[in-house]
Amino acid sequence: MYQTNEFRKGLKIIYDDGLWEIVDCQHVKPGKGVAFVKTRMKNLISGQTIHTNFRSGDKVGRPDVSEVTMQALYQDGDGWCFMDNKTYEQLTVAAAELGDRAQFLKENIEVGVVLYNGRPIGIELPNFVELKITECEPGVRGDTAQGATKPATLESGAVVNVPLFVEEGEVIRVDTRNGEYSSRVK
Repeated sequence: MYQTNEFRKGLKIIYDDGLWEIVDCQHVKPGKGVAFVKTRMKNLISGQTIHTNFRSGDKVGRPDVSEVTMQALYQDGDGWCFMDNKTYEQLTVAAAELGDRAQFLKENIEVGVVLYNGRPIGIELPNFVELKITECEPGVRGDTAQGATKPATLESGAVVNVPLFVEEGEVIRVDTRNGEYSSRVK
């Protein structure tokens, strides 16, 4: 069981018979009355987001959630196939469970697969991935207003805004947390 004083961003809890992740929490001590914790939580199964207040001292369930490091093997029609590097077992994570994170996946990168009661429910990508640009318009000389960018399509299918000097065929580093261009890879 978790108590409210253990709440932090990213904590996974059991609440109302569902698996929830705390997206944001704030401990509030009013001048009059009982202290409480304001939380915004996301259901990891359905994707629903709710705002809930917990009184100080409330307890919630501790879920059976684990993260296993696996290698992305290939994409099939239903999702991605991953292999455990220690046991060589393979499992497929459905595209619906991957969500927006699937756009930064490519073969042979290592990711953390989140398991709930032994069933995959999502993935944790590395903070940065290196992807090749497959389609990009050429930058026009002189069109360099401050911070000018252009869209570039990556090998994974994601579209990222890049600076004008980046060209098709180059490999770039993308921040998977916000989906933005970080730098070129030499």
